[in-house]
Amino acid sequence: MLEYLPPLNDHNLPYPDTIHPIVVHFVIAMILFAVLCDCIGYFTHNVRLYEVSWWNLFLATISIFIAIIFGQIEAGLAEPYSAVESTLNLHTILGWSLSGIIAAITAWRYVLRSRDPKTLPLPFLGVGVLLTGLVLFQVYLGDMLVWVYGMHTVPVVEAVREGVLQ
Repeated sequence: MLEYLPPLNDHNLPYPDTIHPIVVHFVIAMILFAVLCDCIGYFTHNVRLYEVSWWNLFLATISIFIAIIFGQIEAGLAEPYSAVESTLNLHTILGWSLSGIIAAITAWRYVLRSRDPKTLPLPFLGVGVLLTGLVLFQVYLGDMLVWVYGMHTVPVVEAVREGVLQ
């Protein structure tokens, strides 16, 4: 069965480059922009920003699951060495947790929007700030995986293949 799979390239991937970071950057931008629009809309009483925020949150909820699927595939193909495992595991657990958290926040926002699309309670903004903190921590972990541990970079892939990193 393995002969039907495409060969892995220099990045240890069956396709030209990583897809997870591309998709996840959309999620990050949409979440941060949604929270920003909510805060600006709340303090300026510009209710049109609530609609912008809602759609960004809705699309981020869908996109995070796509990002997780590619993240799981690429993490599995990375052949992580021992130094990277704890960071990768924390990044994975937080990613799955964020998918549930974002889905729950989106559901809460849907209920709020259904009741009155022109108001937003202050506790929702507080949750948005907490969500921003979680997203930024997740970004930090992802940056460590690439820029510190070199996951899917050619030199690290070669070192793992040669047995230098274990």
